[in-house]
Amino acid sequence: MSTLFKKMKKVIVGMSGGVDSAVTAYLLKAAGFSVTGITLRTWFSAEGEESRCCEIDDARRVAWKIGIPYYAFNCVLAFQDNVTKPFVSEYLQGLTPNPCIVCNRFVKWEKMLYYAKVLKADFVATGHYASVLRLDNGRYTVQQALHAEKDQTYMLYKLTQEQLARTMMPLGKCSKEEVRRIAEEAGLPVANKKDSQEICFVTRGSYGDYIEKETDSAIRPGNFVDEKGTVVGTHKGIIHYTVGQRKGLGLALGYPAYVKRISAAANEIVVGDETSLYHREIICSELNYMSVPGIEEGETLRAHVKIRYHHGGEYASICPEGNGQVRVIFDNPVRVPAPGQSAVFYDENRCVIGGGKITGVL
Repeated sequence: MSTLFKKMKKVIVGMSGGVDSAVTAYLLKAAGFSVTGITLRTWFSAEGEESRCCEIDDARRVAWKIGIPYYAFNCVLAFQDNVTKPFVSEYLQGLTPNPCIVCNRFVKWEKMLYYAKVLKADFVATGHYASVLRLDNGRYTVQQALHAEKDQTYMLYKLTQEQLARTMMPLGKCSKEEVRRIAEEAGLPVANKKDSQEICFVTRGSYGDYIEKETDSAIRPGNFVDEKGTVVGTHKGIIHYTVGQRKGLGLALGYPAYVKRISAAANEIVVGDETSLYHREIICSELNYMSVPGIEEGETLRAHVKIRYHHGGEYASICPEGNGQVRVIFDNPVRVPAPGQSAVFYDENRCVIGGGKITGVL
């Protein structure tokens, strides 16, 4: 760890109840930091089920085992306002949102830094697989994890300079196997706990079931149409479909049909063959920059761009469009850029330049 971090002794660790945050707390204490664990309780169901990101009992057991103070804080209202309500609203608009990205920026980091101030801590730390870097230009960014299969920088691109300046991520160079080995050797009770792969607040059924339960709007059936506008079938409501989806359409068109576009205004889902899913250009808004302060009008930025979490990325040119938007022109067509998802821009050193929300597909 850098000399900068070693000078600052008090650290708040965001503990989800999983093995990654547990090992983060353990490593920081072993390195000589004064560590306090906190869990942000962000969601629970009417039946009392907790979000997979705030399993308080497991986090408390880990803190006891490590021998650190531990607190749980209620952040349910902030999570509703910033995450679950927009999640429902965007699906009703035919978009595919990234709830974890919004949660990181507006809930987790906002609240962790607030409680760090209350508890007089210098830094916050998380178990994300990424590294925080301070560049020669004085700006902070996140660098992709050494082990690409676990990299989580895509979910972190909205963090601000102020947030990054007070953040530690010790697992950036670790593999999952190493983390589990450390946990086992330390006797941490979550060493073999399975990773959560789903949306943390959808604990039963599908995300569509969750939206139907949470919304006052009627979920109406509508038409599947082909690219010429010809009606080819009936869908059960746009919230049950995402761009690129093939399974569950119930269409027999003589070729494999995929969701190409969702029109909330017309309550229609446009379908096409697989070739229709590839695009060369997208428009992004709600931009956030890390390694640079921004892109000047008339400037073209070259970057490696990921359009979803598991996308391998493609090289592209990024050009300002005015009105807080950029046009991303890919060297090669990318498959299924979905409005509502994020495009994240990386440099040649695997560091995040910035990113934005996909609002147009051309």
